Amino acid sequence: MAAPKLFTPLRIRETTLKNRIVVAPMHQYSGKNGFPTDWHLMNIGRFAAGGAGLVFIESTKVERRGCGTIGDLGLWDDAFIPHFRRLSDFIRAQGAVPALQIGHSGRKARMFRPWEGGAPLTREAAEAEGVTDWEAWQPVAPSALSGGKGEPVPVALARDEIPALVERWAQAARRADAAGLEVLEIHAAHGYLIHQFLSPEANRRNDDYGGSEANRMRFAVEVAEAVRTQWPAHKPLFMRFSVADDAGWAPDQSVTLAKLVKARGVDVIDCSSGGITGRPTAGPAGYGYQVPFAEKLRREADIMTMAVGLIVHADQAEAILQAGQADLVALAREILHNPNWPMDAALKLGVEAPFATVPPPQEYWLAKRAHYAKGVVPSTYQTGIAP
Repeated sequence: MAAPKLFTPLRIRETTLKNRIVVAPMHQYSGKNGFPTDWHLMNIGRFAAGGAGLVFIESTKVERRGCGTIGDLGLWDDAFIPHFRRLSDFIRAQGAVPALQIGHSGRKARMFRPWEGGAPLTREAAEAEGVTDWEAWQPVAPSALSGGKGEPVPVALARDEIPALVERWAQAARRADAAGLEVLEIHAAHGYLIHQFLSPEANRRNDDYGGSEANRMRFAVEVAEAVRTQWPAHKPLFMRFSVADDAGWAPDQSVTLAKLVKARGVDVIDCSSGGITGRPTAGPAGYGYQVPFAEKLRREADIMTMAVGLIVHADQAEAILQAGQADLVALAREILHNPNWPMDAALKLGVEAPFATVPPPQEYWLAKRAHYAKGVVPSTYQTGIAP
């Protein structure tokens, strides 16, 4: 019997993923002065040991002003490199490919963590946690427009500031390469800085970075181009889009942008939605609700895509791939719920030697139990002992 497509390898440039399961970038807001901590090693380590083919470390900021919270990770200085090398080496040692997303919060910077309320951060609270550069941590954006919800008005970027900011993305890519990451993703979604440039609601500039669609796409295209100058040609480059945002940006525009960045060396579009308004997504959320975006860009922009958004079950993920709607499927909250989701999916889809998806210290004991206790059903299959 042919292996499920979810568990067939995928080669992108010179990187081969052992399966099509991706651990999406997930903010942990648990860094210290931009540096990853033991929490990050534990968090990404359990996903790498769980059997995913590609494991993203969370969104990591390209400059200090781009930090969304006190706990954001950063890659704006070479001092960060060995700390990310520790993470990438550990992911690779578990048989997964290490990846990183780089981003900039723009006007969504300097906020309390979500579980602290997500409101604009106060100077007093920041300094109580050791922040010493409050004035330098100034939110910036294409235009001096608040994102709402009581957020402060950011400083509009001057035209002559933009080339240096683009270069910071390139230097972050250089550092990611030096840290041993094998896949890099540019975060251009969810109402963060690149998405702010794309949005007619957030971008009211009257220079060559605002106004027309082509001008509003200029920053995104320049960032992709600059990143490729520092990111090695043999390594894959992804870009995350909010394909639709209910705020003036629509799927057809995303198709156009996907074609432009593909020509600059982007290999995969990670297809999400929402973020400019208070709504986190475009449209009602249900199983696989963003998959049609991945299907549209894959077909119309002729580019590989990654589907995200309430992909929960193994048969659901397999069906997305079998239908040609995407090349990869990414999980976030569901893999937080079950870090061994890939192994669980292998069992449910009938993969030969399903426990081989996890490292030997786990594989041995699980395979032994399956052999000697054939009537035992894993806890992820049913609610209790009674059928």
